[in-house]
Amino acid sequence: MLSKLTELGIGGIVLAPGDHICAFYHGAAGRDELLIPYVAEGLRTGEKCLCFVDVADREQMLEHLRPHVAELDTCVTSEQLHVFDFQHTYLRDGRFSQEEMFHFLEQHVGAAVRDEGFPLARAAGEMTWALETCPGVEQLCAYEAKINLFAPLYPQILLCLYDLERFTGDVIVDVLKTHPKVLIGNMVIENPFYVAPDEFLARYRTGG
Repeated sequence: MLSKLTELGIGGIVLAPGDHICAFYHGAAGRDELLIPYVAEGLRTGEKCLCFVDVADREQMLEHLRPHVAELDTCVTSEQLHVFDFQHTYLRDGRFSQEEMFHFLEQHVGAAVRDEGFPLARAAGEMTWALETCPGVEQLCAYEAKINLFAPLYPQILLCLYDLERFTGDVIVDVLKTHPKVLIGNMVIENPFYVAPDEFLARYRTGG
């Protein structure tokens, strides 16, 4: 796997391939303060960028990104940048399936470095899809735990974005347990609350 550190795009932070981090924000403006520089940096350095956002915000996000990326339309048409909405990713067929989502990630994130020749893939997921009333969304944190097994398979950075105005404290506690690193302000810290996937999933299954 690629061992070179890569710039996050925020505060001079560097990350290692295989990093899975979470970040918290307030509202759409707060999300874009994290998402836009993160994606712009990936495009600038020739990485594959994949974003998962609410369908209502897809075009808005591209317009917010445009002043920061000189050849944005080329990035889209060349498929260096993909902006997906929930209905075509997490909530296909009106439900969430961990198995199908990991298959999707293999096809798009894994293939970016395995088949398309990108040195690194960086993905960013707005996680409010889990607040929808759909079967399977209750599996959010089990899915997040398993992402830690997927992350080291490819040179990739996986950033999960949580709106503190919409998620409950109980969910945020479990989110912290499933991310080895946390982005806070202009720092990424090793998360002292992180629980290894096997241990978290064992507790999760027993309700512990």
